[in-house]
Amino acid sequence: MTDTRQTGAPPTFSVIIPTYDRPAQLAVCLESLTRIDYPPDRWQVIVVDDGSPGPLETVVTPFRDRLPRLTLLWQENAGPARARNTGAAHADGEFLAFTDDDCAPDRGWLRALAAAAQETPEQGIGGRTVNALLDDVYAGASQLLIDFLYDYYNRPGAGGARFFASNNLCFPAAGFQEIGGFDVRYQRAAAEDRGLCDRWLAGGRQLRSAEDAVVHHHHAMRLRDFWRQHFHYGAGAYHFHRLRAATSGQGAAAGWGGRSRPRLEPPVFYLGLMTYAFRTAESGSRRSPLLLAALMGLSQVATAAGYFAERSRTDRFRRAGTGEESVA
Repeated sequence: MTDTRQTGAPPTFSVIIPTYDRPAQLAVCLESLTRIDYPPDRWQVIVVDDGSPGPLETVVTPFRDRLPRLTLLWQENAGPARARNTGAAHADGEFLAFTDDDCAPDRGWLRALAAAAQETPEQGIGGRTVNALLDDVYAGASQLLIDFLYDYYNRPGAGGARFFASNNLCFPAAGFQEIGGFDVRYQRAAAEDRGLCDRWLAGGRQLRSAEDAVVHHHHAMRLRDFWRQHFHYGAGAYHFHRLRAATSGQGAAAGWGGRSRPRLEPPVFYLGLMTYAFRTAESGSRRSPLLLAALMGLSQVATAAGYFAERSRTDRFRRAGTGEESVA
């Protein structure tokens, strides 16, 4: 695919999907992509197997005649950040559109991303993610938290969008490669997207929202899964602040050589978070705003626990002189 932005033709996309040991979810994701309304010669699909214990060829093969230029890549297990970079290294679209194996992009997903890309071709683009599991209260609460973060960090008049999750994120390929892609030291799905957005903005680039670019998130959870997810987010947040401080020259105080101090948002953030479920409750909703608010609060307890546990773990490695470079 060549750069056709000067010809008026629709932009070309490489859709990149990292996956690890979730064949059923991957099949649902690929099935949704067969319904995408976009010229088939203007996009490709790249699935990156992050070292799954079983082969995924049997999942991918039935879609080879139904999806444009479908490619399956394999790497040793190293986390979704490296998997996305592996996909990007083999992509030839003008834009890289990232989603996850437990997501089902809407029929108009690429058209919405294309409209935004044609308006602002040098900006990163974040779409809208909706919870597809309406009977799963934990999935609903987790999505509600993301909705709150988008409202808080990307609100109009706040100097532009600041954060989008990697399950619905698009970058011009050239800009993505210029900043080095995702930081592969993040080996879990925790803060690697936050770090990428932060580095994108630090380089003088911008992010924008594309509300019509929708993906449906199918991430089933129980209470322990909900806790573990946000615990890992806390661990990722710890390393996000360490890496950010080291990059900004504050490494002696908060980088790899020192101890990171927790960064708290202003009180209005936490007040807004705890009342968000009530402010956005829909009439006839099957979930109590009080229950959702309680789970939002629990998510912050889990995040704090993960932050301090990871700080303690990293301090032990530092004192032992291991000099570890990979992070949670």
